[in-house]
Amino acid sequence: MKAKELREKNDQELQELHEQLREELFRMRLKKHTNQLQQTHRLRETRRDIARVKTILHQRRSA
Repeated sequence: MKAKELREKNDQELQELHEQLREELFRMRLKKHTNQLQQTHRLRETRRDIARVKTILHQRRSA
């Protein structure tokens, strides 16, 4: 997910997206440990998406 796309969303949408990404990351971690996760690169992408969302939320709160 691009930062430009995230900046177009409002704070409520970003909070919801953050929760969805955290749940997705949790499920992927479980699948990884049970050797059911085929696309392991998605773990890294999801972690980075979470970081992008948190960064944008923090920037908005401090501005």
